[in-house]
Amino acid sequence: MADVDNVSMVGNEPLRERLVGAGVDMLEEVGVGQLGLRAITRAAGVSHGAPRRHFPTHRALLAAIAARGFADLIDRFAKAREGAATPREHMQRMSVEYVEFAGERPEMFTLMFRHDLLEGSGENLRSITLPLFEAFATLVAEATPTADDPRATAIALWTNLHGIATLQANRSLRLVIPTASAPALVAQALALHLT
Repeated sequence: MADVDNVSMVGNEPLRERLVGAGVDMLEEVGVGQLGLRAITRAAGVSHGAPRRHFPTHRALLAAIAARGFADLIDRFAKAREGAATPREHMQRMSVEYVEFAGERPEMFTLMFRHDLLEGSGENLRSITLPLFEAFATLVAEATPTADDPRATAIALWTNLHGIATLQANRSLRLVIPTASAPALVAQALALHLT
């Protein structure tokens, strides 16, 4: 008989994945602040003590949920690369995906960048985020071959895009610019930074 701490009773889905999936499913509905361990275990149909083997802390479970968000974002970035004729076009498509992801999944986007909640979780999200930024910086260098300091350009562009995405996620952007579109805002940011 399967260990009930490791396998759920529904479809033999491993408990770790079941808990993360329940958290991902709940996140947009309840928000980061209300995404408690008891609520997640209840949604997953397990006792509140069951996650301890996989997630010794609530922070560890939140980090695993955030890792799922990064995986989804990376998938979107990979699709953005398809059909891009130039590094700049790839950058445009990827940047639009970033801003649109923030607008479509604002609570996930918020959680992914809540280092105060995720730091020290044991999930090692830096193993995801640092290579992601390095790939972004490489793409900026390819898109701006004459730039004096492509890494500084990448940091400036990312902070600009992240600001747009954050405003999109918290619904502030449409208050200031009701007709704003992600592609137009991204195009403006790229025009400012990629010369």
